[in-house]
Amino acid sequence: MTDEKLKKVTAHMRETLELLGEDTDREGLRDTPRRYAKAMEFLTSGYSKNIDQIVGKALFSESSSEIIIIRDIELFSLCEHHLLPFYGKAHVAYIPTGKIIGLSKIPRIVDAFARRLQVQERLTTQIAEELTRLLNPLGVSVIIEAFHLCMMMRGVEKQNSYTITSCMLGAFRDEPSARQELMALLGGLGNARRG
Repeated sequence: MTDEKLKKVTAHMRETLELLGEDTDREGLRDTPRRYAKAMEFLTSGYSKNIDQIVGKALFSESSSEIIIIRDIELFSLCEHHLLPFYGKAHVAYIPTGKIIGLSKIPRIVDAFARRLQVQERLTTQIAEELTRLLNPLGVSVIIEAFHLCMMMRGVEKQNSYTITSCMLGAFRDEPSARQELMALLGGLGNARRG
């Protein structure tokens, strides 16, 4: 975010707080508009991320054709409907066809898409489609379990409800045996915990 944009977001937040009846000159709120602007800059930093730059040279030739899983990748995002957080875990799997990706790159890709205004359904699909583009694997699976503060703090106010979304591409969608093996390996899904 440029300095000019940062100043504008800060000014808009100050005005919003005043419209809500707050005194933005009191000690606790004096710097809040700028802190909010900086926080939003970080929480939406995924818009400025280039996936090819994130991955860099971390694509490797490898003859492995077995399922590769990274599970329990923590994620935090903002619901685009209420600008409230949702958070949870992503489980990402793929079946390579001659190319693998450095393991640390998968959580970085998750973060690049999570740090945008999102809905969980779109986030799940974007991660799966991006890995398909990068690796051209036999199959990709992305499963996200997340708690949504827009459901917990307002609206229905359900504290223990969480949402599970999945995107299965290639062999994970088309071959029941691949999907069954994946689900057996993932085992304890459905046991999301806050915190």
